[in-house]
Amino acid sequence: MNLDIFQVDAFTNHLFAGNPAAVCPLTEWLADNVMLKIAAENNLSETAFFVKRNDRYEIRWFTPTVEINLCGHATLTASFVIFNCLNLENEHIKFYSHRSGDLSVEKQGDVLVLDFPAYDLNETVILKDLVESVGKMPKQVWETQGNMAMLLFETEDDVKNLEPDMSALSKLKYDEVIVTSKGKSADFVSRLFAPRIGIPEDPVTGATHCSLIPYWAKQLGKEKLYARQLSKRGGELFCESNGERVKIGGNAVLYLKGEIYV
Repeated sequence: MNLDIFQVDAFTNHLFAGNPAAVCPLTEWLADNVMLKIAAENNLSETAFFVKRNDRYEIRWFTPTVEINLCGHATLTASFVIFNCLNLENEHIKFYSHRSGDLSVEKQGDVLVLDFPAYDLNETVILKDLVESVGKMPKQVWETQGNMAMLLFETEDDVKNLEPDMSALSKLKYDEVIVTSKGKSADFVSRLFAPRIGIPEDPVTGATHCSLIPYWAKQLGKEKLYARQLSKRGGELFCESNGERVKIGGNAVLYLKGEIYV
């Protein structure tokens, strides 16, 4: 079986920045273990697979080790492929995830805008092993999106200069750890570590902003925000808080198109 594959850099307007994801359009779903093997072979933080069903696209996301519930940058790259490589003339895409429900993406010029659910934060105690794993004491810690921790720090430099112990992080109960602060180069900044699910540090993470945007919108008293993720590759996100939903906008750039043989 021959399958088309695309690799797209998300949340950036130039190559070799942002977050790369692979995209595999399908006519029918492959077996789960095959999709996981493809994702592991790609060795990117995410590979998105989608199947068109009537007027919407069913979508699933795989890291090199597991299927996940929601992924922003791989949804952005999938929509880029549908708009620009599969030549969809409409400017609105409806996605459906069996894990996250209805999602959508709107094309606004060169910016693709995700419409995703907003998630609440539940404050929790600051655990010693979490502090030791990250390497610095946060101001506050919350749990969100099931098995994710979000740590608040004082400054952008605090977030930028963290050098977490990935081995220690992989032994925590959290699959993903967000670190964030108010920004000096943006309204807010963040980083994301997820060694437990095969992603030591994610370059730019759309799904974490489903928790970050509502928090920072409330703290800063504004609905529209500009965010940066401070990974080595870096990325920018154009955000909006909208009650139970958030909008996450970004650019994307095609890196490669090819064919895989399964």
